Amino acid sequence: MSLYRLPIAATILGLAAVPSLAFAQTATTEKPAPAAHTATAPAQPWKKIPIPPLHAFKPQQPKRIELSNGLVIFLQEDHELPFINGSILIRGGSREEPADKVGLVTMYGQTWRTSGTGTIDGDKLDDQLELKAARIETSGGSANTSLRWSSLKGDFDGVFASAIDLLLHPAFKADKLALAKRQMDTGISRRNDDASGIAIREAIKLVYGPASPYARQAEYSTVAAVTLDDLKAWHDKTVVPNGMIVSVSGDFDSAAMEQKLRAAFEPLPRGQVLAADKLTFTDPKSGINFANKDDVNQSNVLIVGLGTERSNPDYYALSVMNEIFSGGFSSRVVQNVRTKLGLAYSVDGAFGASYDHPGIFYVIAGTKSASTVAATKAMLDEVNRLKTVPPTAAELSKAKDDLLNSFIFRYDSPEKILGEQVTLAFYGYPSDFLEKYKEGIEKVTAADVSRVANKYVDQSKLGIVVVGNQSEITPKLDSLGKVTDIDITIPPPPGKPAGQ
Repeated sequence: MSLYRLPIAATILGLAAVPSLAFAQTATTEKPAPAAHTATAPAQPWKKIPIPPLHAFKPQQPKRIELSNGLVIFLQEDHELPFINGSILIRGGSREEPADKVGLVTMYGQTWRTSGTGTIDGDKLDDQLELKAARIETSGGSANTSLRWSSLKGDFDGVFASAIDLLLHPAFKADKLALAKRQMDTGISRRNDDASGIAIREAIKLVYGPASPYARQAEYSTVAAVTLDDLKAWHDKTVVPNGMIVSVSGDFDSAAMEQKLRAAFEPLPRGQVLAADKLTFTDPKSGINFANKDDVNQSNVLIVGLGTERSNPDYYALSVMNEIFSGGFSSRVVQNVRTKLGLAYSVDGAFGASYDHPGIFYVIAGTKSASTVAATKAMLDEVNRLKTVPPTAAELSKAKDDLLNSFIFRYDSPEKILGEQVTLAFYGYPSDFLEKYKEGIEKVTAADVSRVANKYVDQSKLGIVVVGNQSEITPKLDSLGKVTDIDITIPPPPGKPAGQ
């Protein structure tokens, strides 16, 4: 039963008990008093259920191995099912691609797999894997690229051999790159179809800046500029052992698996690891930024600012603050903006914390066009209340309980723990970071929440993005302040005039 369903079910049980309790009282009384005097409070038996404290969090740590060439291996045995899953995480992602070739890493991740290798075509590899109910996938991300595989235990050797073949001998093919480009172009042509997608995209650009590697977007021109040589060059400069983390989980013997992985990876020579650029981050400009979309009858409103990094010592207090502010149906922003005022279909928020750069602090809501201004004001009021209204004891207790309970379920399997340990290693975090989380959250006080709210939340450093139908928004947005129009026009493909 979910955390939200449990109170609802308990409430129903409590109300169901009221008539029988009232009947028992009146049946043993010769002269029952008027109803107004015999009314009793509803029974709440669920409140008497003892809730034991959470156990200490001691996850099953994977075995860590570092080869002489710098490659790191994590092994996590899990004998529940006869499957083996593997992953190779490679440093270097879209944030390192050239600004005039945005989209390169995304197309690289697709073309790498669909092209196959020098010995087997990608389509034929699909057929072979399908017969074994196995898979091999490649993808490109913001900070890394990856190769993943999965198979039955008995098919591991063959599937792993194919994965290594793909890693070391890719055959980037022109027709597969052309297919990836067509798919990218289709995405570009449709990126203004969804109002919420526009709002999120423009909010990210507002926080980080449109030229930031974390916010820039592919255009027809940047996609067209990518060549097969670019994909090959990217592969050659990123696939080096001292820039990779290999992880394997499933039904295997660690000693035997280590031997197989050493045989495959130890012969690889060290190389130059692609390093991330050092970036500076500044707060977004305050004010209202508006994108008109005249085919909708509601507005998407985003209030955004810089968040923090997980390495911040205030991470735990900020997490509790965030839970009080926007953590589910009982949070302040939902209860006040949506439930009490009825100004939003949905409302959410978070004080984002990324691993190696600031996340995004945001409050987002979908509202009727006519209530756009009122909803925005209500959202701003809730932001300010973080600074002026300390959390109650009930808010603090519930926020900490919800965080700790959900945390346990995020890492309730060996494979999930392995995945997080790989991520921590990738970004240089200590291996006991997860174990310290429970203690860090438990120590947070109401004073800590108020302190970080006043330290990190500043309305003058928050920007507002609104996407909606200008003709239906009343009162007008300029009643909130200066409005800057957002140009969401899609630049045409190279050689084609605008509008075609």
